[in-house]
Amino acid sequence: MKILIICTGNTCRSQMAEGFLKSFDPKLEVFSAGTAAEDKVNPYAVNVMKEVGVDISRQVPESVEKYLAESFDFVITVCDGAREVCPVFTGIVKNRLHIGFEDPAKARGSEKEILPVYRKVRDQINKAFKEFYFRIK
Repeated sequence: MKILIICTGNTCRSQMAEGFLKSFDPKLEVFSAGTAAEDKVNPYAVNVMKEVGVDISRQVPESVEKYLAESFDFVITVCDGAREVCPVFTGIVKNRLHIGFEDPAKARGSEKEILPVYRKVRDQINKAFKEFYFRIK
């Protein structure tokens, strides 16, 4: 099963979803990409994933352009921005889904105020992608 998860910057939500899916089943081929990929994975995302035993520290944001000609069983957008500008894939895409989450990177304040937002989104992503995984398994 080959899955691509798309977000705008590919620094947070899509990276967390990729990490969770890989932790559920190492045999899955899971990739994430951004419609406007940034330079590095969000450090808050790395930290809150580490809290639940999933290491995404070695993952790197990539542009969705890299994957346009490939075939996927699922292409999943996790933010409304990516959903709106999701490119047309020239490869075969069997299923397109949107599983949206708020952007924790928009949280402002001290680390003590920001981390709970990341944890909430992390837990929502975990729940939604666990449900997705058990539906497709």
